[in-house]
Amino acid sequence: MKPVRLPASATLALPRWALFALGMLYILPGLIGREPWKNDDAASFGIMWTMAQGTWQDWLWPNIAGLSIPDEGPLAFWFGALCIKLFGWLLGDVLAARVATVCVFLLGTLSLWYVTFALGRRQDAQPLKLAFGGQPDPDSFGRTLADAAVLIYLGCLGLMVHSHMTTSEPLQVSLLALTLYRSVRYMELPSLRNAALIGMALGLMALVRGWIAPAFFTLALLLCGAFLEKPLGRTVRDLAFAVVIAALLITPWVIVSAVAQPYGASPLPGWMQWNLAQIAPVSGTSVSYFFRVGVWFFWPAWPFASWAIYAWRRQKRVLHIVVPVTFVSMAALLALFHPSPEQGQLLLLLPPLAIMAAFGLLTMKRGAINAIDWFSVMVLTLCAATLWLFWNAKLNGWPAKASRNALKLVPGFVPQFDTMAVLVAVLATAGWFVLVHWRLSRRPSVLWRAVVLSSGGVILVWILLMTLFLPDMNYSKSYATVAHQAAANLPKDTDCIETNAGPAQRASFAYFGHLPFVGVKGGRCNILLLQDNLRIPDEQEIVPAYRAPHWTLLWEGRRISDRQERFRLYRRGDAATP
Repeated sequence: MKPVRLPASATLALPRWALFALGMLYILPGLIGREPWKNDDAASFGIMWTMAQGTWQDWLWPNIAGLSIPDEGPLAFWFGALCIKLFGWLLGDVLAARVATVCVFLLGTLSLWYVTFALGRRQDAQPLKLAFGGQPDPDSFGRTLADAAVLIYLGCLGLMVHSHMTTSEPLQVSLLALTLYRSVRYMELPSLRNAALIGMALGLMALVRGWIAPAFFTLALLLCGAFLEKPLGRTVRDLAFAVVIAALLITPWVIVSAVAQPYGASPLPGWMQWNLAQIAPVSGTSVSYFFRVGVWFFWPAWPFASWAIYAWRRQKRVLHIVVPVTFVSMAALLALFHPSPEQGQLLLLLPPLAIMAAFGLLTMKRGAINAIDWFSVMVLTLCAATLWLFWNAKLNGWPAKASRNALKLVPGFVPQFDTMAVLVAVLATAGWFVLVHWRLSRRPSVLWRAVVLSSGGVILVWILLMTLFLPDMNYSKSYATVAHQAAANLPKDTDCIETNAGPAQRASFAYFGHLPFVGVKGGRCNILLLQDNLRIPDEQEIVPAYRAPHWTLLWEGRRISDRQERFRLYRRGDAATP
């Protein structure tokens, strides 16, 4: 017997405008007014900007102002570079690149909604008929489940920061959601057309972050067919066709790169090497990282998803459990087999977990739902109150201890009152209290009531961070100031610069300071930008070719918020000049 009994009153869908507005409130803060931050965000923007400003060779061989980056794949960077080309003149290059981020977010969210809707309106997912009628119709039931899945997805703590970055991971996750949708359509109606659409999604995913993940998810599709007792021969044939379609999507880049030889070589060997390096034996470190980080990264999806597996355990071979569970399992194996555990690998679990969690809502007890609600209200309200407290402390100096702690994180930063940012933060906070009052006073019976506070609270915290503390974060995480300083001390006759700076630093100095770094082929320049650590002696960190007396110091600087990292600008000495 199905574990679900539900009246039609519990399946009232969110208005379309409300769901869209919620998505925009989620994705837009953190894109507007934020400079590229250090590490992957700035590095990925650097690849996009280099493509947009460069030649055809830069589009074939991803690089950051001459620093070769053959890892991952070019698709996400092509998309961002195209947006810079189209909208850079109007929005500026940084914000133009983030137009791609918004489009990627919409693709993932819509795909997640439609796959949950397709699963929710299936007959094997419908609730039991009530004795006197009044159960929901399939479409209403599917829409409500889809709304709940989107709310759970937006409420996941792990998605909050990563979905706003200009990296390739958000596009990979969105394409996984698209793959889930196409997989469900194929399992409902096996055909070469549906297999080809699966192959298209897998091929695009391979162009984003390599072929390892698509290979694992192809195996997940094979397992889904076996669990659902589909004819093995047909499944293998269709999946082979999907793999061919995926390969055909990758082939143009592979062939053109191999034939055209951008910068006199091909990026493909480096790309293949990076792909193979993504798999290693499972280690205790990866297992520990998965569970230690996953506890908060997958919240609030994992409690509901776990309950869904238990509640539907007697319903064997139902599509709405088999597909998400199989994809979650494969994504978990991908994370566990990764040699260097990182949060980007965990992102792939979020779409199928959100689907599972939506079906877990159907059978969760009222007491458990209320407990999660109260937890969300208390924790997220406390987080919001803490942010307001520290904002007041950094501006007014009260409370004194909070003021010291807030300003200690950004030494040298001078806080200023931003009227527009405060107005947005106040409206967001007021909206949170209205939402809490509606939820607790009316106690609506709609299915998604259990996750609306979690999603709303996460959005509130993110808005407060990206309004009240955005200047602090830009000051702490951006290289704009130090890049301008380096540019001001650069000799006017500089034609190229050698550097040992990392990807994020190189991208920031190239974009903000317009420093002409040496190209992909390398070369010898008379100017050197040196990045090092203040706590490590030069003779231990700097290669002999970059040490004095061969170089004359022109400038030295660092980000005030970083007490270890340092940059120095040198001119090659006469003795070393050819």
